[in-house]
Amino acid sequence: MASNTGQTGFLPTGAALFCTIPDIFYLVELVFGGLVLCLVASTKLVPNNPQGYVIFVTIFCFLMTFLWLIVFATGCHRNKSSWATADVVCHGFASLLYLSASVLLALVTILYGATTSTILIVLEDTTLNYKLNIAAVVFAFLTTLLYVVHTVFSALRWKSF
Repeated sequence: MASNTGQTGFLPTGAALFCTIPDIFYLVELVFGGLVLCLVASTKLVPNNPQGYVIFVTIFCFLMTFLWLIVFATGCHRNKSSWATADVVCHGFASLLYLSASVLLALVTILYGATTSTILIVLEDTTLNYKLNIAAVVFAFLTTLLYVVHTVFSALRWKSF
């Protein structure tokens, strides 16, 4: 007679949150998202709308990730499979938002670099803004990658429920 000894789904609580693979990304996502927010907010670009969207996405995802961290750390999920499903959906949505914001920020940065390179005299403030935008693009894509990896591992955990 075969027994079912396979591992069932488990949502960690408390300090165990920082020892499981998908949940360890919460802190890294918060740090990288905060870096993107600081870098984008410290620059000045002519098209303000794309940067406003990037700032909206970073603040929204930062607050959402912090809320999920609190919910999982306090154990409010009570190890229910619906919370695992919500985790996958939430991080998948954050991945799409960050991907759209990263591509938009990269496009604006490329266009900004093309217009500043045609000017003969490049001011130091202009090059500083360009370098800050390049750093923001790099960290935005890294944060996108973190959210995608978190989504994949959360989906694998969700399948075990």
